[in-house]
Amino acid sequence: MPPRKDEERRAAAISYKQGYYAPVVIARGKGVVAEAIIACARDAGVYVHESPELVSLLMQVDSDQFIPPELYRAVAEVLVWLQWLESQQNKSM
Repeated sequence: MPPRKDEERRAAAISYKQGYYAPVVIARGKGVVAEAIIACARDAGVYVHESPELVSLLMQVDSDQFIPPELYRAVAEVLVWLQWLESQQNKSM
């Protein structure tokens, strides 16, 4: 969903690696920086999930920091959905 005219676009990127106890915010920004984050993700074939509420919460987390426990459920739901989406894509190939 594009931002309202009075609002800058915002984006946050997270990463999870084996051995981490939680995903890490690896990038976040507004305006041109947000557009660059989204473009880099799409160029790399990374799915871009648009959730203004979740982005708003992730914007409060410093870069290179683990997401707080309060966000575990929301992020887990997105990750499970992405895993399901990928499995559906693989079935159709």
